[in-house]
Amino acid sequence: MRLIKNRSRGLYLCFVLLFTFVIGGSVMAHANSGSGTATAIVKAGGLKFSNATNQVSVQVKTKVNLVSYSLPITVIDARGSGSGWNLSITSTSFSSSNGQLPNNASSISSVTASCGLHSTCTNPINKISYPLVIPADRTPPPPVKFFNAAVRSGLGVFSLMMMVNVTVPSSAKAGTYTSTVNLTISNGP
Repeated sequence: MRLIKNRSRGLYLCFVLLFTFVIGGSVMAHANSGSGTATAIVKAGGLKFSNATNQVSVQVKTKVNLVSYSLPITVIDARGSGSGWNLSITSTSFSSSNGQLPNNASSISSVTASCGLHSTCTNPINKISYPLVIPADRTPPPPVKFFNAAVRSGLGVFSLMMMVNVTVPSSAKAGTYTSTVNLTISNGP
């Protein structure tokens, strides 16, 4: 009985090895046969971003001249064209039940960009300088560009952090002031 089990194991082992050589040999023969060209089709993705509309609130206390907030934005340029892109901003005026801050109260002090996690990037080359006043009114006025990626830059996934300063006049009453910030993304720098 023991002899039959050992022969069966040997037979199974021979069969597995033979099967492996047959499959491996046919794959090698297929890989080495002929001289052709391989074509890979890569489809470009789109241009998109996060945080199109944001509700922002600042707490105003007496004797405060400046309040700051940050706004994270993710930009994905998977087009592969290198044609650049730009971000624009507009907003409503900061207002509360106690009044409204001036339309020019908000200004962008800086925007930093870093390559997103698990992304291959071509860092954006931004030509916009700061500080930059964010347009504001009771209804949002026309937007202004606040960040751009020059041609052949800004490819991949980026995490942007926009820092905004809100200047509070000494005449402002204490309270929570709220504004709606609208962002848009467009092709080209």
